[in-house]
Amino acid sequence: MTNAPIRVALVDDQQLVRGGFRMIIDSQPDMTVVAEANDGAHALRVLGPGSDGQSVADVVLMDVRMPHVDGITATGQLTANPNPPKVIVLTTFDLDEYVLDAIKAGASGFLLKDTQPEELLAAIRTVHSGDAVIAPSSTKRLLEHLVTALPETDGDDDSPERELLATLTDREREVLVLMARGRSNTEIAADLYVAEPTVKTHVGRILAKLDVRDRVQAVVLAYEAGLIQPGH
Repeated sequence: MTNAPIRVALVDDQQLVRGGFRMIIDSQPDMTVVAEANDGAHALRVLGPGSDGQSVADVVLMDVRMPHVDGITATGQLTANPNPPKVIVLTTFDLDEYVLDAIKAGASGFLLKDTQPEELLAAIRTVHSGDAVIAPSSTKRLLEHLVTALPETDGDDDSPERELLATLTDREREVLVLMARGRSNTEIAADLYVAEPTVKTHVGRILAKLDVRDRVQAVVLAYEAGLIQPGH
């Protein structure tokens, strides 16, 4: 079962786009396209939990802008299900205004539609393995956008986000700040003069304590709680 291919679903209102992605994905021995949908409503019908409680897909490539039910709404409903698929949001625009909303809705990744095929395939594998991915060319700008897009903290020390942050050790908070600055595990290890497996352990504990799906969700929580402020 561990050698089963990654099951990918394509959600986009343009058939040509879906066809291009299908060609790229089906060319790989470790992944296969199992479903397609032309809008969010169709995706929810196709990808909702089946009789066994599982979605037919492991990873969903989800366009943001679609008629009827958009990608944000569909992502939020899909990820609210038990045993949901991982969602990678696809957008035509660098720093699409809806990307932050999609990530907060539960998406595990953000990529531009003109991403190189090898980057798209790497993103699918990364998200399937339980990590999260943001388009490399857009990481820093997206994180800067997070700072201005999220409301200013009101200093409420009793907020749920701050209570969760209070469970972190000093080192875990330090790692979280570096994650919020778009640093990779390798870069964090170099910054802190520790081994990369140590960083991975810290990241795993941070995700568990904050009760979030992946590092993108953890970063969003850090901004919402005021751990990271503009210019810091």
